[in-house]
Parts: sequence; C-alpha cells; structure tokens
Amino acid sequence: MKKLKNLKYLFLLSYFFIAVSCANAQPKAKANAKKPLIVFVAGDHEYSGEGTLPLLAAELEKNYGFRTKVLNAYPDQNAEENIPGLEALKEADLAVFFLRWRRLPADQVKHIEDYLKTGKPVVGFRTTTHAFNYPKGHELEKWNAFGEMAFNSPPGWGGAAKHTHYGHNSSTDVTIIPEAAKNPILTGVDNKFHVRSWLYRVLPDYPTKGSTWLLMGHAVNPDKAAIDNPVAWTGKNSFGGNFFMTTLGHPEDFDLEPFQRLVVNSIHWAAGKPVPKKWAGKIQMNVPYHGIQTSKSSK
Repeated sequence: MKKLKNLKYLFLLSYFFIAVSCANAQPKAKANAKKPLIVFVAGDHEYSGEGTLPLLAAELEKNYGFRTKVLNAYPDQNAEENIPGLEALKEADLAVFFLRWRRLPADQVKHIEDYLKTGKPVVGFRTTTHAFNYPKGHELEKWNAFGEMAFNSPPGWGGAAKHTHYGHNSSTDVTIIPEAAKNPILTGVDNKFHVRSWLYRVLPDYPTKGSTWLLMGHAVNPDKAAIDNPVAWTGKNSFGGNFFMTTLGHPEDFDLEPFQRLVVNSIHWAAGKPVPKKWAGKIQMNVPYHGIQTSKSSK
C-alpha cells in the first residue's frame, strides 16, 4: 500500500513538472513565432559571404529580435549549381542575397522566384548585381538579369550597361547623399567613411527610375578614369517588393561600424521594423578576404 502511495505521489509530481514546463514553453514558442524570419542566401566565390553573413545573422538573433536561417553554396562557395535548403524561403519574411555567377537548377531557382512573386522584401550585397551566369540559350538565361529584376541594378556584369569596377588595388570613399540624410536607414551612419571595396560602376542607367539613392562612392586609386557612383539605394522592384541594395560587401567593410549600422538598419527597414533606437555595439567580424580560390574538394 505504501508503495502504491509513493507511486501516486511520484506520478503527481511528474505531472506537475510537465505541466509547468509546457506552460513555460508555450509563451516562448509564441514569442519566437512572432519574430520575423530572415533567410540569408550566400554563394559568391570571392568576398567571404559564407563567413560574414552567419555572424550578421547571429547578431540579429542575439540583439535585435529576429529569427534567421543561413543557406550556403554546397560543398563550398565555388559550388555554382547547388544551394541546399532554399525551400526555407516559403516561410521567410525577408530574404538576403549575397550571390555571384550561380547556375542553380530550375527547382532551386523556383523557390527564389516564388518568394519574389510574393512581393516580400529583399536585401542584396555587392556581386548580387550579377548573381546568375547561365549560358546563352539556357532555359533560365533570363535570371542573369536578377539584379535588375530584384534590385534595380545593372542586369549582370558588363553587357550594354557596362557594369564594371575600378580595380582591386583601389578602394572607396563613401558619403551620405545630402537629400537622403534623414532616411532612417542612415541613422547613426557616419556622414563619411572609407571602405575596402573597389567601387562598382552602375551609372548612367542604373539604379533604375524609382530608386532612392542613399550613399555615394568615390574611387580612390582607380585603375581607369572613374566617376562617382551610388553604392547604396532602396526602392520597389519589378515584383512590387521593397529592397535595399549595396554594392559594398568586401569582408573588411563588415568590420566597419558605419557599414554595420547601415546593414542592421536596412534589414530592420526591409523587414518592416523600426530602425533600432539603441545600437547594441560593434559586431566582431574579422573575416578574411580570400579572393577567388580553388575549392578544397578539388585539391
């Protein structure tokens, strides 16, 4: 009889702890579900996006109330035909792209297309102006103009737009465009700062009409005659979604607090959240620039 009573008490005690655990878990689950989900998509050959984006994602989760998921080219950044997990875009509130000359299969591109067609927001870094590189006549060739479709940028590298840069030995002085000084995305961003990224030429035809220019870049030590070009802008894309685009994105840029603030602010803006009133502090990145290198798997 005594054993029976002990079992009864044990059962009641177990039930109590389970009930308390469930009660505590439910509010947490609901709170997490309300946090916007950002899906980062990385695959850029050169600029270490597979290293910088996860650190950015971790900071956004820790200090700014987001949920994040980071998708990388597989098995490494040079893998042009595979970014596993793109189905996560179905649940995303914001998609962030750092791509360069991918040739993804149709089923993977379909996940990107479906996301864009929802009119949800997008953020793009640097080489995303030339995210895809399908051969002429390929069924997915139109996606070579992804930059134009999603970010009002030139439709790929070179071509009629003459999209180019001013040499790997150059760098860029960045200034806030006076007319944009009160834009919330520029909150806390220094009026002038210097980045390692060599300046991209997007003018004269891009960003296309309907874009709002935020930052202007001036090439330092260019390898050819250079003109100043916008390096960050916003607008609505051809799918009706809000976007933020920057042609900056060298890993050394990510070490700079003005650039970090620009990025964190732009992600809040794109996700429909107020720009943070309180800056959580500089993010420790220190991701090296590896340039274009041979895949480890092929060595």
